[in-house]
Parts: sequence; structure tokens; C-alpha cells
Amino acid sequence: MVQSKRALRHGVTFDPYSISTPYIVIDLGLLRRNLTILRRVQDESGAKVLLAQKGFATWGVYPLVSQYLSGVTSSSVHEARLGREEFKREVHVYAPAYSELDIKELCGQGEGSEASAVLADHIVFNSVAQFRKYAARVQQVGMEIGLRLNPQHREVETALYDPCAPGSRLGITLQTLLEAQLTDAEWGMIDGLHFHNLCQKNSDALERTLRAVEQQFSWAFPHVKWLNFGGGHHISRPDYDVERLIALVSDFRARTGKAVYLEPGEAVALNTGYLVAEVLDIVDGPGGTLPTAILDTSATAHMPDVLEMPYRPEILGGASAGEKAHSYRLGGLTCLAGDVIGDWSFDAPLEVGDRLVFTDMAHYTSVKSTTFNGVRLPAVAVYEPDAGAHGQVREIRHFGYADYKSRLS
Repeated sequence: MVQSKRALRHGVTFDPYSISTPYIVIDLGLLRRNLTILRRVQDESGAKVLLAQKGFATWGVYPLVSQYLSGVTSSSVHEARLGREEFKREVHVYAPAYSELDIKELCGQGEGSEASAVLADHIVFNSVAQFRKYAARVQQVGMEIGLRLNPQHREVETALYDPCAPGSRLGITLQTLLEAQLTDAEWGMIDGLHFHNLCQKNSDALERTLRAVEQQFSWAFPHVKWLNFGGGHHISRPDYDVERLIALVSDFRARTGKAVYLEPGEAVALNTGYLVAEVLDIVDGPGGTLPTAILDTSATAHMPDVLEMPYRPEILGGASAGEKAHSYRLGGLTCLAGDVIGDWSFDAPLEVGDRLVFTDMAHYTSVKSTTFNGVRLPAVAVYEPDAGAHGQVREIRHFGYADYKSRLS
């Protein structure tokens, strides 16, 4: 809870009352800290580190991020185009499947407003069938080609986020690849192999995964020149073993002579952003339940991982219900009955007009936001701690009615 600017100074240095809520603010000092760690991995291991845009696509800070990383990965044509236009370095694309229109646009052959330059440097296919259907066309425009593997090695506890869960549609298993009987000519078109089975994991999980990949697929390594180790690496987390990652990648490159790519998303923006929301009303809880503070943000529209994962964000000055003197349920602004962010407690009673600061809300929050119920999307701001005595918050994008209307017809 924040009832005064002075109170907030114990948590962060920016002023939460500086612009209208709701808004996401990215601390550029914290972002540079993460990027410095990632560039160290890149420099010392020889791997190329890419930003996975599915986790963080705030392109207003791409000029900064591109000073540290080698490029971006994309999960769609639109992400690829954003990377090409705004990041201006390497663009890699992977999707579970591509349509004819996708391939046309990726190859720079779209019509009208979709016409553009070639959008990707690397394209990864999820199946042998899609590789055989499109490989010649994408190779003709200069894209390098990869196949996504499924090593069937599980490291993720939550099935929703586990690419190697039983029945997964993501990647080609060893049995499927062997049964495909790729010809020498087809292997000659394949530049790399990709695997991804991690989510918020340390380098020990990658070590076990890489062992499984080598045991199953090392016979295919002589056909390719690079391997992409995917994402899910929490490299910028304080307890992440960066030295182990550097050693692991360096050893693999030395043994195989292959180039290596890493594509973290969360690790770029981890612990760099905040979502600031205001208390609009406080309603009594029926039957002795907690009173509900209704905020100008939403779990379902602005932070869907709270409901999907489920994920519980932290609030500056807040604790779990019952730990501090005054407990509340925090409710969102939509009409969905289950639009509830969770239960918290605070040292002092909440009041209408108080601003709450949710932490670690830069990654996945903005890319997954929706305009359900016509609720206003959070504005996007950056905080530059080195600007002036107390830093400076600057709004870089404000959303309004036009953004809601443009998604409808």
C-alpha cells in the first residue's frame, strides 16, 4: 500500500502518483542490470542471446535492449515484423504451424499494407510435414531453416507450461524424426536444431535437458551448424548459476563446433517493472468475508497469469492476508465474478485514492493484456533513475478508446 509519496520511498524511488493509473513502469536501471548479465553470458560463452518477444515486447525500450542482445525470437508474423522494424538485428521465428499467408508475409510477399521486406533470418518448423511444404520457399529468400525437437525430457511442474508434457504438440520426437527418413538433400536444407522445454528454470535443468538431447539426437548434429537451446532460462534471477551456464555452453561449443542460441524472455525483464493501480472503492464482504478493494486494474484483462498459472504478484508494503493489521480482497474492474487478484494485508486501512504497486509486472503482463469489457489498457512508462535527483517517470504509450475500437468491427 502507498498512502503518500514518502511512504513509497522505502520500496522504489519513482513517484507512483506522477501519471494517471493504471500504468506499467519499467525501471531502466534495473533493465540495464539484467541486460548486463545477459551480455556477459553472450560474451563469455560465445552464444548469441535473443529476446523472446512472447515474454516481453515493449518495443519502446528496444533501442536500449538491442545494444546488449543479438536479436529477437518471434512466435508469429506480427512478432517477427515488430522485431524487424523496431529491434533491427537478427529475427528468428517459430510457430507450431504456418499458414500460406504466414509464409508469404514472412517472405516479404504480403499484399497491400502487409507487403514488406523478408521478416526473418531463421525459421524453425515444428513438423517434418511443414518443413517439406515450405522449406524451398523460405530458403529461396535467404532464411536459415531449423527443426524443433521434442526430447521428451520434463523439467516443468505445471503442465500448462510444459512443452514436453505427454501428448505435447510442440516439437519432433526421436521416433517421428527417424520415421520421416529425411534424405541427404533434405538434411542439406536444414541449418539448425531447436529445443525448448524449460520455464523459469536454473542452469542445472538445462544441463539435464542437454544431456537428453545429445543422447537422442547427437547423430543429427553433423548435418547442422547451430543449435537453439530455447528459453525458460531465468538467467537474471539472483540465485541463477550463471557460471554453470557459461561453462555448459562453452563446453558444448568446444566439443561440437556448433553455434548456440539462447532465447530468454522473462530473464530480460525479470524484476524490472511495476503495475501501479488506484483504489476506486471499498465494498463490504458478505457473511463476514474480507472487504474488497476494487482497483482500476484487472486480473483477467491486465494480469491473466494470476488466474491462469496461477501466479501471485507481490505488492509493496503488502503481505498475505492476516499477516498485517488490515486485510482485504483485491478485485478487478471487469464484470467477471472471478476477476479477483487475491487477498492481502496492510499496516494501515486502505482508502479510496491509495495507489498500490505490484512488482515484477514487466514481462508477460503487457503482451497478454486485453480490452475485455472495454477496460482501459495500462499505460506504459519508463523510469530513468539517473535523470535528476530523484529520477524521472516518462509515459511512452497511453491507450484509449481508439485502441479498444480498432480491435472490433
